Amino acid sequence: MALILASYRQIPQQVASIRAGEWQMGVGRTLRGRTLGLYGYGRIAKAVAGYAEAIGMNVQWWASDAGRERAIKEGARVAESREVFFNSSDIVSLHVRLKPETCGIITEADLANMQSRALLVNTSRSGLIATGVLEAEVACGRIFAAVDVFDQEPLRDRDNGLLTHPNVLPTPHVGYVTEDEFDLQFSDIFDQVNAYAAGKPIHMINSEAYAPSANL
Repeated sequence: MALILASYRQIPQQVASIRAGEWQMGVGRTLRGRTLGLYGYGRIAKAVAGYAEAIGMNVQWWASDAGRERAIKEGARVAESREVFFNSSDIVSLHVRLKPETCGIITEADLANMQSRALLVNTSRSGLIATGVLEAEVACGRIFAAVDVFDQEPLRDRDNGLLTHPNVLPTPHVGYVTEDEFDLQFSDIFDQVNAYAAGKPIHMINSEAYAPSANL
């Protein structure tokens, strides 16, 4: 939602303008009444849907066959087809796990089917989009993108179109990076290390491989 708001209201550009001694550098767009297309019917996407609806957006879904079936059973609005989903969404946000069957699941045809000035948001995994497809589509200047994940990380190629094109809002994979999240993760990690050192490991998924004598 932060990327969507920042992109639609041109927040980075407006900040740069006022810091440069200028005033408003352009005119942003409102989100109320726009259609947010969420690709992937899971926990995070459902949370995003709640935020979007709270500010007056319309939400529609696309997902795997099983995901669409769950969405329909729960009363969610599922697009008539994949083509309709991409073409009728003002914003498309990806919320799918990257695995062999989802690698490159977003195709050249999908992006080409998005309406002019539509926004694609990817905070999941870069590999969900077919290689080079987003870069090529962005270079045409027809759609916008807000991207938090890249094929190579850290991305330091200053000539990469996803960093240089004015239609792209890039962030350095910070979607999960918060003080709160690190406190939670590292507390859990330290608990596991201490438990292992005490000879009483926790959260084991292959307990049969644990041999106390191996600690020596």
